[in-house]
Order: sequence, then C-alpha cells, then structure tokens
Amino acid sequence: MKWFQNSIIIFFLVFISSLGFITVWKEDESFSQLENRFLTERPIFSWGSFFSGEFTANFEEYIKDQFVWKEEWILLKSDIERIFLKQENNGIYFGKESYLFEPLKEPGEQLSDNISYINEFVRKTENVTSYIMLVPTSVSIYEEKLPPFVESYNQNELLDSIQKKLNKDIEVIDINNELIDRKTEYIYFRTDHHWTMRGAYYAYVKAAEYLQVEPLKLNDFSIEVMSENFFGSFYTKAASRRILPDKMEVFTPNLNIDYTVTYYDQNKVTSSLYELDFLKGKDKYGMFLNGNHSLVTITSSLKNGRKLAVIKDSYAHTFLPFLANHFEEIHVLDLRYYHMNLNDYLQEESIEEVLFLYNLSNFATDRNMFWLMQ
Repeated sequence: MKWFQNSIIIFFLVFISSLGFITVWKEDESFSQLENRFLTERPIFSWGSFFSGEFTANFEEYIKDQFVWKEEWILLKSDIERIFLKQENNGIYFGKESYLFEPLKEPGEQLSDNISYINEFVRKTENVTSYIMLVPTSVSIYEEKLPPFVESYNQNELLDSIQKKLNKDIEVIDINNELIDRKTEYIYFRTDHHWTMRGAYYAYVKAAEYLQVEPLKLNDFSIEVMSENFFGSFYTKAASRRILPDKMEVFTPNLNIDYTVTYYDQNKVTSSLYELDFLKGKDKYGMFLNGNHSLVTITSSLKNGRKLAVIKDSYAHTFLPFLANHFEEIHVLDLRYYHMNLNDYLQEESIEEVLFLYNLSNFATDRNMFWLMQ
C-alpha cells in the first residue's frame, strides 16, 4: 500500500512541476477575454530589483496571470462549486433563468457626500436647469429571480431617500415604475451590470416629459440584433460556463438626421454613435459610444439651439442615442476622467441644461463627484 501512496506523491509532484515548466516556457498571453483585462508581462531581471524584492513580487503576479490553462482552471472551479449548489462566485449570485445579480449593499457616507456635491453644484449654477436620473439595477427589478435567502438593499426606499435630500431645484426623473411595468421585456442584460438599449428606450420616453420633447415611438426605429453572443461583466466575475449569452440590440431612428461625434481624448471624429469593432472582442458593450471617455460631443443636424450636458456613468451610453434626436448638441462628461472646472465649461459652451445619469449602485459609491466642486 505504501508503494501506492508514494506513486500518488510522485505523480502529484511531476504534475505540478510540469505545469510550472509549461507556464514559464509557453508563449505569454497579452489579454484575457474571460477577465477582460491585459495580463502581467514577464518582468525583466536585474540584481537591484531582485535584492529589493521587486522582481520576486512582479514574477509572482506574472505567474498568477500567465499560469497555463488559467481560464480553464477558473471555469472548472466554478463548475464544481455550482455542482455543490454554491449560490455565488466573486460576489455575483446565480439567479433563475440564467440571470446573474450583484446585490446592493447598504450605502455609506459616500452617498451623502455625492448628494451634497450635486446640491452644491445646483446652487452655484443658478441659470442652469438640472435633471437627475438614477437607474435601478437589475437586482431591484428582478428580485424574485434571486436565489433563496439572498437579500439586496431596497432600491425603491433608497431612491425615495435620495430624492428627499436633493436640492428642490433639481428635477428628478423617476423611471422605476416604467421599468417594473416592462420587466417582462428584454430591458436588462442577464450577464452584465448594464441595462439594454430597450430598457433605455422606456426610460427615454419617461424622461421626454421632463425634457419637454416628443419621444419617438418604437415603430419609428429600425431594431437590429448586433450580437447574440454577449457575455458581460457579471459573467466575467462569476466565471461560469453554465450561463446563456445575451443579445445586443441597436435602435436606429427612421429619420433624416446626421450626427457628428467627437472623442476629444482620441482626437477622433465620426458620424456614428456606435463602434462596431467592439463586437469582435469581449467588451461588446463598448460598441455604444465607443466605451468610456472624458469628454464626448454629439452634434446633430437639428438646428433647434438646444444644448445639454450629461454627467454620467456608462448607463448613459445606450440612452444618449435617443436624446441625440432632440438636441442640437450633447456634451457628455465622465467625472472619472474629466477634471476641469465644469461650471466654466458650461458657460464657455452656453449650456443651460444638465442631466446627471447614473445607475443607483454606482451613484451610491462613486468617488469622483467631488470634481463638481472644482
């Protein structure tokens, strides 16, 4: 029997050694499609970095990222955990009908700070009409699809609480009921934290009442499925093969209207609101407005003189193509990257309307709102 135990030990050591040897000598991968990020490159050796410990630390990260068949090991681990009825992985819960969810935690002081920043911004910009749209996340709309005994902080109560604390001069665009009424439709991705363009459409119809525009009807658009193989951010975190992919729709208005879209951080000008090259990779949601940028302007062929600044997170990217049919100019600012004086920008561009558009979870935790005070 001892020979059997020794054989197992020898096999295990040979197996581990082989994996390490293959990892070091195989061709490195630069990007992980599963994790949607660039991987650590092989560190360059020097005696100085070796004795300081920097080389060892960097090499450890390199091995973690470049470990042979890493993605297969990650998926296998997740599959085994699912077999044993584990309900979550990396904070993402496996819901019914292939839905993935990230429950909302109870907000902390950051939410109070963000409300204060917006209130102060509205107070300083007396000649500007301000709107705010806070979008509930999918876990709030589809709470019944959560696994048993999993709870998420009540987003309806949170929205009410925020509304009571906001400056009375800011118009709150409440779209919660509209989304609940349409929950049987494809308004949120199952595998991603974003809403779909269809969900954004119903929010646009409601927002049109506040923005005093006449919304286009569904039959005013040509609706095209651009992909049926989208695996989003929740899928990346959960790393499970037993999840169905999402589809991605694009709504194109049947109107005689042209757009000029300028991405200032890339010195890029285009006539399209979509960058279809993203459909070839993992980050397919980047198709909408070319992903995240500090400042983007959308100029339409309308000549109505209306200008709107949108301070946002990426939930705005499926929403803005609808607004582009009603404003001559839309200035899109992302406070994660735009750190100039916003009030000065509004005055220089003669902008008199501002829309804050965030998903509720991100609004409660975002640490970049203080740039409103610059």
